[in-house]
Amino acid sequence: VQLQASGGGLVQTGGSLRLSCVASGGALRHYGMGWFRQTPGQGREFVAAVAWRGGATEYADSVKGRFAVSRDNAANTVSLQMNSLQPEDTATYYCAADYQAPVPDRFPWNYDYWGQGTQVTVSS
Repeated sequence: VQLQASGGGLVQTGGSLRLSCVASGGALRHYGMGWFRQTPGQGREFVAAVAWRGGATEYADSVKGRFAVSRDNAANTVSLQMNSLQPEDTATYYCAADYQAPVPDRFPWNYDYWGQGTQVTVSS
């Protein structure tokens, strides 16, 4: 499975962005999906995840109420809607696929496939 993330960019504080992750070479309906972010010198931080089936979601406390993860299995796409962006949200964002994850998974080492990352920069 190859994952292609897009939608990053430069936005002012309080603005919004929508990230998309499109899969090829496999059907996303078989995978739990997650979003992580990373800043230079830091490890990958969990942002949000959606389970393989059932639609259960989980969010990092830092983004709860501002970000929303969704999936469209027919389009083989998972999205991350990011609202009320803050400078501390600045990072490279990665999508990832976790085969048949029964619950939303916040641990990066459980994921099987990763996208290439898309940069989000929030100016103050």
